[in-house]
Amino acid sequence: MMSFLWALIIGGIIGWLAGLILGRDIPGGVIGNIIAGFVGAWIGQAILGDWGPVVADFAIVPALIGAIALVFIVSLVMKSMRKAD
Repeated sequence: MMSFLWALIIGGIIGWLAGLILGRDIPGGVIGNIIAGFVGAWIGQAILGDWGPVVADFAIVPALIGAIALVFIVSLVMKSMRKAD
């Protein structure tokens, strides 16, 4: 149970850092940060592998790069949806 909570915290921090680095908001607040962290970690580790420091089963560098890419793509989609209205 504790490892699951730790993973949620690390996933949220990774998602928050990705939004902070890009200067873009992630829809959904804290839940959005956690989702961006988990999905970004999955994308980053699938593409870049498991290298760098590992915390709570997250390879931090690939997870952060994947989360940054995810937040960038989601923000572009959200921006284009706002323009379409």
